[in-house]
Amino acid sequence: MADITADITKREREVLEMICNELSAAEIAGKLYLSVRTVEGHRNNLILKTGCRNTAGLVLFAVKAGIFSLDL
Repeated sequence: MADITADITKREREVLEMICNELSAAEIAGKLYLSVRTVEGHRNNLILKTGCRNTAGLVLFAVKAGIFSLDL
């Protein structure tokens, strides 16, 4: 997992953290001054890099990799 996290860019990490915080692609785009399509591209790159099947898988990956922590 450490090798995979090293391949994730700073921008992809920002997008991943916002996905984990339940922001939509449009909300992420607004906060990062990007187009929705660019945000979707970052999400797709994350899915390819991590081997996840969907956005829910990305959230699980982020928690397991320590990129995002659940404060329950």
